[in-house]
Amino acid sequence: MRILFAGTPASAATVLEGLLTSGHEVVAVLTREDSPSGRKKVLTPSPVAELALARGINLIKANKVDQHVLDEIALNKVDLAIVVAYGVILREDALRSIPGGWFNVHFSILPRWRGAAPVQRALQQGDIETGVTLFRIDTGLDTGPIVSTVPTLIQPDENAGELLARLSQLAITLLNAELPKIYASSHDLTNQVGDTTLAPKTSREEAKINFSSEALKISNLVRAMNPEPMSWCVFNDEPMRVLRARDLAGHVSVGEIGEVSLVSDKVIVVCGNSTSLELLEVQPASRNAMSARDWLNGQTGAVTLK
Repeated sequence: MRILFAGTPASAATVLEGLLTSGHEVVAVLTREDSPSGRKKVLTPSPVAELALARGINLIKANKVDQHVLDEIALNKVDLAIVVAYGVILREDALRSIPGGWFNVHFSILPRWRGAAPVQRALQQGDIETGVTLFRIDTGLDTGPIVSTVPTLIQPDENAGELLARLSQLAITLLNAELPKIYASSHDLTNQVGDTTLAPKTSREEAKINFSSEALKISNLVRAMNPEPMSWCVFNDEPMRVLRARDLAGHVSVGEIGEVSLVSDKVIVVCGNSTSLELLEVQPASRNAMSARDWLNGQTGAVTLK
């Protein structure tokens, strides 16, 4: 069947590459318009756009699916659409426009973590399990009936980038298993059941560490906010990125909140309720990422993070 693939970020490009490698007939790609990137805010194509151009696939760039976009899609005579993190809610006229329907790959076990940032919210909440859901899109926010799910355990030190990369590979496996059934109209659809949670987009402000929180909560935040938008704190009145950190369960810290010290060869920060956070990797302002130990070795006097 002739597939329209709709997606934007690198995780979506990974899934698109997997579909192409597996021999599925992707005849058109829909992605968001070029957006500013880097310090100089240069307009840059999405990772999905770059892959489509490299593979010579018909490319449509749009931040909303209006009649003009639907007309462009129609020229490609697609049979069904696969969506992975496109970032646009589809209206009913769009959903009716493709004979086989629109199917979404979502990086959680729905209805848990509906929305834009399911991987980040699962990590931030301290979930031990997540997965990939393939569902048929309706007009709600990730509310459509489910084709299939693949669960997976979250690894203890996995951050959002690492987990998303792994889920992208699971998504390829899931699509390869279910698309033949969808092609043959022999797939099952099951209504979503269970408690619903929402996963709104993350922000830089939210990624700022509050050392008055307990270390486990901070550790979850660091995992959730890396590599984007990156967790951070303030050191010597400048922002410092915290790239990796770990809760030291059972280790009781003595000192002021945010005070840093070297304990048993570990860089420890005092957190709320006398809990201990081990810093593993940091990136001070205007410097490259480095081990927390190397960073601390370069400091003189008392060190406090805010």
